[in-house]
Amino acid sequence: MATVSTPWQTHWHKHPGVRSGDQLSLGERAADKMRNAMGSWPFVFAFFAVMIAWALTNTVFLQRILHHRAFDPYPYILLNLFLSMMAGVQAAALLIAAKRSDSIASEVAVHTATNTDDIKTLLEENTELTQEVKRNTDLLDELHAHVTAIGERLGVSGGAFTPDPGVPPPS
Repeated sequence: MATVSTPWQTHWHKHPGVRSGDQLSLGERAADKMRNAMGSWPFVFAFFAVMIAWALTNTVFLQRILHHRAFDPYPYILLNLFLSMMAGVQAAALLIAAKRSDSIASEVAVHTATNTDDIKTLLEENTELTQEVKRNTDLLDELHAHVTAIGERLGVSGGAFTPDPGVPPPS
């Protein structure tokens, strides 16, 4: 069964050169979760929903419908305080997520460099083997030319040796 992937999910954990799961520290796992959550459309929509709910609750529901005093009347000073605190936390969260992304990119680069070195070694070995096959093929061609020349001296045409029916085969 194919897994359904949402557009905001990352796939770094599938890369063989990137540590994942139990290989990560608690902070790295938290940074990944934070980056995936805060950098997503559901987070943005939830954020707007909370902002609209705050405004509707304070302005429309509490003041106009229930005629009570709103806990944070317009201009929403308490909301501004929460948003300022959230901005400070988000700035730190962005830096943590950026450091984690740099770490992932570094692990991919090291993996790529290792693979490149392995491929270069394999190419060198393949080149050496190809040269050895070429030398052996050249020797085989030379042997074939000598056998053909010997056959022609013995009177066999085309290099194919057919024994004389009157002569017994060598034992």
